[in-house]
Amino acid sequence: MTVKTLNKNNFKEEVLNKKGTVLVDFWASWCGPCRMMSPIVDEIAKENQGISVGKVNVDEEPELSTQFGVMSIPTLLVFKDGKPVNQSVGARPKQAVLEMLP
Repeated sequence: MTVKTLNKNNFKEEVLNKKGTVLVDFWASWCGPCRMMSPIVDEIAKENQGISVGKVNVDEEPELSTQFGVMSIPTLLVFKDGKPVNQSVGARPKQAVLEMLP
């Protein structure tokens, strides 16, 4: 699947109202660890057809960052049927991200 760009206009539809698993990457272009995580998140989206993957640019969407308590980036949030079920902060190896998924 492709990675969706998430914002306040589509977050409810793409994440909160979505059945199944959604991985959301909160990131910023100036963040080094975020740039390290980006290709990993992209790979997971391509290799795992059963999950949806989206990215939230914290500079462009501060309301979403505040709503989900994102204090440091990169933050990965995993949603299952619209509810947050797992979270990690900081760069992680691909296997660690996959282990977060239900």
